[in-house]
Amino acid sequence: MRVFAAAVLSASLFTAPMLSQVQPFPSSFKSQTISTNGTQIYVRVGGRGPGVVLLHGYGETGDMWAPLAARLSRDHTVIVPDLRGMGLSSHPAGGYDKKTQAGDVAGVLAALKIDQVDLVTHDIGNMVGYAFAAQWPDRVTRFALLDAPLPGIGPWEEILKSPLLWHFRFGGPDMERLVAGRERIYLDRFWNDFSADPKNFAEASRRHYARLYARPGAMHSGFEQFKAFDQDAIDNRTFLARGLLTMPVLAVGGEKSFGPMMAVVMRAAATNVQEVVIPKSGHWLMEENPTATMAAVEDFLRAAPASSRQGEQRLTVGEIGALAKGGAGAGTSGVAGIQTTTLSGDPTKAGPYTIEIRVPAHTRIAAHVHRDDRTAVVVSGTWHFGYGTKADETLTRALEPGSFYTEPGNDPHFALTGDEPVIVYIFGFGPTSTRYVEVAADPRRPGQ
Repeated sequence: MRVFAAAVLSASLFTAPMLSQVQPFPSSFKSQTISTNGTQIYVRVGGRGPGVVLLHGYGETGDMWAPLAARLSRDHTVIVPDLRGMGLSSHPAGGYDKKTQAGDVAGVLAALKIDQVDLVTHDIGNMVGYAFAAQWPDRVTRFALLDAPLPGIGPWEEILKSPLLWHFRFGGPDMERLVAGRERIYLDRFWNDFSADPKNFAEASRRHYARLYARPGAMHSGFEQFKAFDQDAIDNRTFLARGLLTMPVLAVGGEKSFGPMMAVVMRAAATNVQEVVIPKSGHWLMEENPTATMAAVEDFLRAAPASSRQGEQRLTVGEIGALAKGGAGAGTSGVAGIQTTTLSGDPTKAGPYTIEIRVPAHTRIAAHVHRDDRTAVVVSGTWHFGYGTKADETLTRALEPGSFYTEPGNDPHFALTGDEPVIVYIFGFGPTSTRYVEVAADPRRPGQ
């Protein structure tokens, strides 16, 4: 089926409550405020071993991570900041774009003299974490993202259509006046609508976070986080044009929230993505099903060291250019002139694969299907892509570099190029195959 992300945050089908409330960090954790990047970041640090940074999202603070921090501190140095403008961090006038906030994280790590880290992030923390990983990929060993999209990446435009996300455009002086003194009412809307069952977000936790968001400047700063999404989308498309993330990525979705959509989002941004769906949970994974959430994150972080795993790759543009090029082989439409490069895996065998296809200008690819579900990212050129049983230019959508689309298994689709060649990266799970719906236009037929 095609990606219909507008309803991924549905809070229907309520489940049995799993009450949780804010817990204190272990007494071994130390708190400090670090001045960096034009702001002051409140951070908790504890444990010993490889570094792991935990980044929270809107409606919460770093306090949400206390149970996981306690467990990870047994064999990690755990760093838990409050994002700028949230919790006990300061409220600067600007800098709420996620690229700048990634610089906040870099400054915290510099002050703590920590180089490489794992990242575990939720909600807006996902966006800050991605900006950090995209700018400093050599500093991130593993990256776990929990239940929120990335501006400008994958099905972002479809996600924006959800009526549940009206708060993305809610802000400004009048809105702040409406919310002033009513912070709890505003925040209850998030905790209720984005839970599988509102009872899962405990009353004690609601009071705790409502007090923090009622601090001077806190609601203004929160609105600024959302206001920056347009700039975040621009920055993320620039990051994506430089290449996909190559470190191991864990995409975690709540069953009644993003679910498997998290993996769809991240496969548009990374080459090595694992998928986990947390049962009996909406968006607030650490509140609604902390046991399953922490187990998934711990298993991911404590997997075999990256140096001992097979399949890890880092390919520069020059290295990709030097790889062997084939014709329109497995996983392609078979149209003459198309060049194929296998970047990872093997599309003719069972397992995940990634291929690059280079399509000449003025190429028409008739309607066809593949047996496997595939996702794709346009790297260069304008790709005119459409769904249907017959290639019709009026049914295509012009996808510029950085655009994302899906090719669901056995769903007919077609494509055209204009005056410029196009490069596309396609991700699937082999063995793949190609069958033409417009049989007469199959380029593999004798006489074609």
